[in-house]
Amino acid sequence: MTRLLTLAAALLLLPVDVAGAQATSSGAGDRGTRGYWWYETPGSDVAQEAPYDAVPKPVIPPMVDLARWSPPRIAKLIEQQRDYAATVLTIDAVADFWRLQDFARRKARAFAGVTQLAMLTHPELNARAANPMVGEARDALGAHKDQVRRHYLRAHAGEFALVMFARESCGYCKVQWPIVQRFQDEMGWQVSLMDLDRRTDLKQRFGVEVTPTTMIIRRNSPQRMVIAAGVETYPNLAQMAYQAVRLLSGDIRPEQWLTGAGEEDGFFDALANGPVSSTDPRVIGGDLVNAPEPRP
Repeated sequence: MTRLLTLAAALLLLPVDVAGAQATSSGAGDRGTRGYWWYETPGSDVAQEAPYDAVPKPVIPPMVDLARWSPPRIAKLIEQQRDYAATVLTIDAVADFWRLQDFARRKARAFAGVTQLAMLTHPELNARAANPMVGEARDALGAHKDQVRRHYLRAHAGEFALVMFARESCGYCKVQWPIVQRFQDEMGWQVSLMDLDRRTDLKQRFGVEVTPTTMIIRRNSPQRMVIAAGVETYPNLAQMAYQAVRLLSGDIRPEQWLTGAGEEDGFFDALANGPVSSTDPRVIGGDLVNAPEPRP
């Protein structure tokens, strides 16, 4: 018994690292680094959350200083004041939020007023100069555009042809074909109907996936362009044909695809005041070459 007590006392007096090595070798984990008889309650892995989110009170400057702030900075301050007011829910905090909102409203209205003056001073920046809202003027403008479009397409009737790809089982094709024939009657173009069921090679050759597909083909040239996939109205078909011929002929650039008949060099011409893309031939090394000066 005396020997056992002596051995136990000796073990208790061992250095901490020796006991730790014994504990580790016996699978006791990291208990050895704190002594053989050490015990520690496992901690929780869940982070302790703050009892509440502290929302600081924003500093609202005087209106004379706020007037010099940029809109993004004002919007950020309004957002901060909104969060603060919704947290504390005091009358003064909520009132400050709506004072900022009122300031933003008045600033926006002032901008709108100055915008109207700018449009009157510089009518070339105003769409109404090129797109009148009065009914009689709009009718006259529409007739002028139709005349320009018709004259251009008839002038190129011998250079281009219209092809519609169809199938016998395609019901929509029977609706689209009379529209294409009307284009032939009014513009003097040659039009052709291609049946993909009989000419299966055409699908891969021309990349046609759906029917009806209406395509412009340039004679004696590999140039071609789809102008309608599915049923399209006659006005839209004529407009797409007009734009496609102008693009294939080099009269417009892709940036001017939405520039309609008679709108060249006007408000709706994307390139009226110079190039807008880095691929424009007039842009070399970031410098404008032979580009028109912006209108005064």
